[in-house]
Amino acid sequence: MTLIDLLPAEADPDALYEAFAAYAEERGLTLYPAQEEALIELVSGNNVILNTPTGSGKSLVAAGAHFAALARKERSFYTAPIKALVSEKFFDLVAQFGTENVGMMTGDASVNAGAPIICCTAEVLANIALRDGAEADVGVVVMDEFHFYGDPDRGWAWQIPLIELPRAQFLLMSATLGDMDHFRADLKRRTGRSTTIVKSATRPVPLYFSYRVTPLHETIEELLTTREAPVYIVHFTQASAVERAQSLMSINMCTRAEKDQIASVIGRFRFTTKFGRQLSRWVRHGIGVHHAGMLPKYRRLVERLAQAGLLKVICGTDTLGVGVNVPIRTVLFTALSKYDGQRVRRLRAREFHQIAGRAGRAGFDTVGNVVAQAPEYEIENLKALAKAGDDPKKRRKVVRKKAPEGFVGWNEETYTRLQEAEPEPLASRFRVTHAMLLAVINRPGNAFEAMRHLLVDNDEPRAQQLRHIRQAIAIYRSLLDGGVVEKLDAPDEEGRIVRLTVDLQADFALNQPLSTFALAAFDLLDPEAPTYALDVLSVVEATLDDPRQILAAQLNKAKGEAVGQMKADGIEYEERMERLADIQYPRPLEDLLEHAYAIYMRSHPWVGDHPLSPKSIVRDMFERAMTFGDYVGWYELARTEGIVLRYLASAYKALNQTVPDDAKNEDLHDMIAWLGELVRQVDSSLLDEWEKLANPDATQEELDDIEGRTAPVTANERAFRVLVRNALFRRVELAALRRYFQLGELSEQEGDTAWDAERWQDALADYWDEHDSIGTGPDARGPKLLQITKEDSAWRVRQVFDDPAQDHDWGITAEVDLTESDETGRAVVRVVAVDRM
Repeated sequence: MTLIDLLPAEADPDALYEAFAAYAEERGLTLYPAQEEALIELVSGNNVILNTPTGSGKSLVAAGAHFAALARKERSFYTAPIKALVSEKFFDLVAQFGTENVGMMTGDASVNAGAPIICCTAEVLANIALRDGAEADVGVVVMDEFHFYGDPDRGWAWQIPLIELPRAQFLLMSATLGDMDHFRADLKRRTGRSTTIVKSATRPVPLYFSYRVTPLHETIEELLTTREAPVYIVHFTQASAVERAQSLMSINMCTRAEKDQIASVIGRFRFTTKFGRQLSRWVRHGIGVHHAGMLPKYRRLVERLAQAGLLKVICGTDTLGVGVNVPIRTVLFTALSKYDGQRVRRLRAREFHQIAGRAGRAGFDTVGNVVAQAPEYEIENLKALAKAGDDPKKRRKVVRKKAPEGFVGWNEETYTRLQEAEPEPLASRFRVTHAMLLAVINRPGNAFEAMRHLLVDNDEPRAQQLRHIRQAIAIYRSLLDGGVVEKLDAPDEEGRIVRLTVDLQADFALNQPLSTFALAAFDLLDPEAPTYALDVLSVVEATLDDPRQILAAQLNKAKGEAVGQMKADGIEYEERMERLADIQYPRPLEDLLEHAYAIYMRSHPWVGDHPLSPKSIVRDMFERAMTFGDYVGWYELARTEGIVLRYLASAYKALNQTVPDDAKNEDLHDMIAWLGELVRQVDSSLLDEWEKLANPDATQEELDDIEGRTAPVTANERAFRVLVRNALFRRVELAALRRYFQLGELSEQEGDTAWDAERWQDALADYWDEHDSIGTGPDARGPKLLQITKEDSAWRVRQVFDDPAQDHDWGITAEVDLTESDETGRAVVRVVAVDRM
């Protein structure tokens, strides 16, 4: 039975409350007083600001808001800051309300968008509010994690609906809101609805705080001995979380029976990367790692093992605070200060409470523990004083260690203040963009009045409002000068006094903002050029968000190689430093794209909100003929391999969605198939999630499957041929560079110790006697130089060398083991011969 079956015939508040309370009772849930109060206000049509601790049932109140909206025949929206949380709530609401009643919109994924209940990111709802204003078909808005209102980059998306949707009923939820009196008064003024703050400091599972002056290892062992596990150890860098996990391997975390149970749950899960193989060791020992740089399937595995109570310790970062379901008993802070991207500072009260609130599992624990470690120098000083005993002379002689230079320290007093402090007031983060003006101008009515309302009725200080007004005027003039907007002598039939001269797609600003530029840029490419497929890829990559960690790694690599070459060339230090300033990460088609972008922006000035960013990540991987593991290893990205995967998945989806079919040649079809299969074999969860959106009827068992099972890599023959071609071409490139040691390493990876560096060098010696190079350009890697003979369990392949004389008689003969390829998720290629045919 779903909530739909319990809808009363009339939307009477009492009937709605009784029906929903019965639903909760049927599931064995007793409503807390804060939940009861919030639900009564919601079914009565009032706004609610729900400020209750983590684990106090805010999701159930949100379900009640959607229930009341359905009864009143209104459309309701659930918003959250991250797509993963939106997706999780989508499936939860499908289970509660039925498939046909729930849809989702995240900007790059959409399913059942006409449903009465919509799960979406905050940005999607903000753009709907800008596009439709007060006429938007939005009856109820549930804003989860509302403290993101104060986020410097994204806070505008939480504010826009409050300004633009005066007819909507709002439920604002967070465990860390701080003083909300301003919002209560503001919501009442804007919507005319009574607005109630429902606040409770009472947690279903109370927290106990302690400050430890023992070394971290001793603290952890004590927590394990006193049965305070699972322990979440909070670090403020991904590297330190990983290092901590390794250091804890010396502690015996689990019994033999517990380790057997972990192994049983892991089952056939595939640890496909170097980091994954390390994680396999840690989790089998009872230690988890959890941070944003991991592959999604690894994070999900850690979450599932933690939910089963099988991990004693999880080493992670402070990102756990948002929408991650990892039940833990104890939160252990390794520090109370962090680097925030600009400076090292102490934790803010909101950050502290957000993380500390994860301690204590409702239904499992009677209490939760929050522990903070003293700084290391303080611990060492206390140990030295303890060693000196009570003798005043000895104590005076103790040389106390000082904090490291530049260290932002903390002490027990800092910890106490954080416990007692209310979260900081939320600061407005409003901003003005081209997309905002276009959306407002395009809707019916007087755009100047609508923009004036937006610009002067937001929560910004007056000085900031004036700055936003000046910016809006500048953008409007650029639209007018570009001919994108025209003034009307008299209002049109919909009350507009200015209008757009261009048509905006129905979902303008809801999807990839530079997709239309990419479509125009494809026309600049030569379809007959041997690099056409790669150039199309470069256009698409230039429209994607920059993965800073990958680009930084590319830049470091390029600088390292340049320094090595300059040293070999005898260039002096000062000149080397000057030249290094000009080194960049790869930016294919930069001049062509920047010029095209400047021209395109004259008639489409709104793209100025989204700067073009030429880069080569997928192209770099393809041109180097690297596997995912090769690429992560080459750029030393093991700790951020999840970011690499997310970028590759975004590129795959953008290629599929952006490039028209008539612009795709066979090479591009091959590349798209290769990229999709590469992503799927590394971690299918990202692509599977997109596919599941189109099939929300999938069973919970299917959704919860963590076995790491994917389709055999050989099942997609087009993609597998590219994987084989790339594996062989990788060897061709290394042969062309005479890197025999690396060729031997590749053979060893495939279990073929016979083809060591010496054998490779001997096999190629006769070739080098005849020719002085091996081609590695587009023609060399093309399908014409790859010959495949298919057999039942193996392929016999020959990669022909592109020699200078064009004899095409030398090459590499190899065997592709299909069974082992399916087991490993990659093309397993073993060399048979390097010779002349």
